[in-house]
Amino acid sequence: MKAMGALLMSLALLGCSAVSPFSVDYDQVEVPIAQLSSDEARARGRALFKAKCALCHGDRADGNGVRSKGLSGKPVNFGSSEWRSNTTAIAVFEVLSEGERGTSMPAWPTLSDGQKWDLVAYVLSIAEDGP
Repeated sequence: MKAMGALLMSLALLGCSAVSPFSVDYDQVEVPIAQLSSDEARARGRALFKAKCALCHGDRADGNGVRSKGLSGKPVNFGSSEWRSNTTAIAVFEVLSEGERGTSMPAWPTLSDGQKWDLVAYVLSIAEDGP
């Protein structure tokens, strides 16, 4: 009985801790540089963007999707040079993986890491190449 109590207390304390034992250290995630510059990855990312992201971020990736009104926080305008200069590939990958607290941006656990990197490749290219 004491063992069960100790287990429950450990789980309760774990739930209250600021750091989850299951969290990813994104500083240690390897960025696939070749994939980010691949035209094929960007094309796959564009198709994923149209299917998964355009409702909120817009077909032109300008943050003006049909669902953008009423969200907590305006969706990112990926064509913004200011946004592009203030972000990194790993930051975009983390948002796709974890969501963005305080906004309507959800995590996308149904996407594989490869698909997330394809999306990263596409959205990072928008400020340079356009949607």
